[in-house]
Amino acid sequence: MAANTIAKVQSGEKNKKEETDLKLSNRKDENFGDWYSEVVVSAELIEHYDISGLYILRPSAVEIWETLQAFFDPEIKKMNVKNCYFPMFVLESHMKKKKDHYDSFSQEVALVTKSGESTMDIPLAIRPSSETIMYPYYSKWIRGHRDLPLKLNQWCNVVRWVIGDPTPFIRSREFLWQEGHSAFATEAEAHAEALEILELYRRIYEEYLAVPVIKGTKSEVDTFGGAVSTNTVEAFIPNTGRGIQGATTHCLGQKFAEKFEVNFEDEKRDKTMVWQNSWGYSTRTIGAMVMVHGDDKGLVLPPKVASIQVIVIPVPYKDADTQGTNDACELTVKILCEAKIRAELDSRDNHSPERKYSEWEMKGVPLRIEIGPNDLANKQVSVVRRDNGAKMDIGNADLVEEIKKLLINIQQNMFNVAKQKRDECIQVIHTWDEFVEALNQRKMILAPWCDEKVVELDVTEKTTNEIGAAKVLCSPFDQPELVEGTKCFASGKPAKKWTYWGRSY
Repeated sequence: MAANTIAKVQSGEKNKKEETDLKLSNRKDENFGDWYSEVVVSAELIEHYDISGLYILRPSAVEIWETLQAFFDPEIKKMNVKNCYFPMFVLESHMKKKKDHYDSFSQEVALVTKSGESTMDIPLAIRPSSETIMYPYYSKWIRGHRDLPLKLNQWCNVVRWVIGDPTPFIRSREFLWQEGHSAFATEAEAHAEALEILELYRRIYEEYLAVPVIKGTKSEVDTFGGAVSTNTVEAFIPNTGRGIQGATTHCLGQKFAEKFEVNFEDEKRDKTMVWQNSWGYSTRTIGAMVMVHGDDKGLVLPPKVASIQVIVIPVPYKDADTQGTNDACELTVKILCEAKIRAELDSRDNHSPERKYSEWEMKGVPLRIEIGPNDLANKQVSVVRRDNGAKMDIGNADLVEEIKKLLINIQQNMFNVAKQKRDECIQVIHTWDEFVEALNQRKMILAPWCDEKVVELDVTEKTTNEIGAAKVLCSPFDQPELVEGTKCFASGKPAKKWTYWGRSY
């Protein structure tokens, strides 16, 4: 073969590879941090912004957020929660009214100090959370027991100017969230709501994002600044051996009511303080989903949150009935959409089918339908699952019914696989040596604990190294039996509860 002919062949092969190869340059098991950063950009969830720690949320990310919002908003309205909106600026003096609350945010608060060329007389903080923005007005609006309960929620953004390396979705300097703020006449009402909201958060993660979580309470060290206690849904990332706080409900007791004079006259005409909660989940949900389900081909989306559940791709062959194939693809999309299945057609003629396969795998679309001349002749479609790569043929007559079954199966399978991987990482220990060994193996550690702050701080200090320290992830509501005489793994004192430990995001 002549040299110029070989060069042309090699050039053609190179161009074909460049056209079809959309593989990630990092592998999830080998370099998780770089893999994650690459996936969220390559799958078109985010684009980096000119300012470090700020990210552009692209339509695919916003559509996931809107899906979660479409579930959660009607559920809280059933609980008579009303939506509202408060300004994003707060007087720093208001934030400092509750010292432990302010201290929890003081290093992350962004201040506006200038207007044009003029220095402002009073600096304004950009909200890191809205307790100190909203509660002065709760004091104004709540007078008597008939004004209670007052339950408000807002869908908004917050700014927390984090120190260190930001991570898209997980720890960014601005993020979207919802934040609920409730006031009740009794502690029992407040406690009941906190648990009811936490169950909704569990459903977001497990039923929509297919991410298993554990419901529990945070330790005193990790309790929200100004709260009596913090409840959490805690996820775990097996590849990194790190827990991730998924969403929280904070029982504020009467601490903020005292500082902001949120009082009411009860039925006996006695003046007393309200009991309060605050609760929220954020776009961190999306990051947890990517971390748990993504693979070396890119994003893997659970069908419930995928804006495109089925992508239909024509597979033309030379001298075949191209128009017939295209018409079959269009009809397939039409039939699926009429059945309320989110389907789209990729009819681009400037990319090969192989290139399209790689692109839609990168974006995590749950199902791919391919239709070629043989499928046309056999009155069928070829279907490929994104979650496990399984391929099958489905007759046109059974298309809608079988696709619906597949989507349900994919959703459940993704949760089952994620739960199995998470559960394989859980290790029960009783001694300090067992704890250290499990931590080095990147486990989620379930250990008997004396529930003392000084002991947790000591564990954190002893385990601090270049990849982070161990901390309490949560004490689960579902407590295993604690045999009488069980000792705390770290202090040797009598254990009071079982608690999950590990490194955390």
